[in-house]
Amino acid sequence: MIINPIHGTVLTQYTNPYEVATVGKALYKIANMDTLYLKAYITGTQLGEIKLNQTIDIIVNQGTQEEIQKGIITWISDKAEFTPKSIMTVDERSNLVYPIKVKIGNDAFGGKLKLGMFAELNW
Repeated sequence: MIINPIHGTVLTQYTNPYEVATVGKALYKIANMDTLYLKAYITGTQLGEIKLNQTIDIIVNQGTQEEIQKGIITWISDKAEFTPKSIMTVDERSNLVYPIKVKIGNDAFGGKLKLGMFAELNW
């Protein structure tokens, strides 16, 4: 008998029925689809406009219709990514981006959000 520690959806199955399972071997990968985290990148100039626990709009395009719901910023990186070469001009500084994570309830979209979907942020 297998008992899951969380309620979720099986994403990947690693073993089949009647296959030998050993201690510590993963049987499947499961994810809680009720709450998802959107990873977004903001520029250095936008970094001063946001803060932790700030509520922002998340816009998801599904075919011809656009849905807008609220999300909460839960993490802001303290390090930039895509760092340009050692000599930075004003134009090259715009290449610095900071990753952030935004928590959103999938029930706000009626469970329509899936892993890997694209979304836009607006604050």
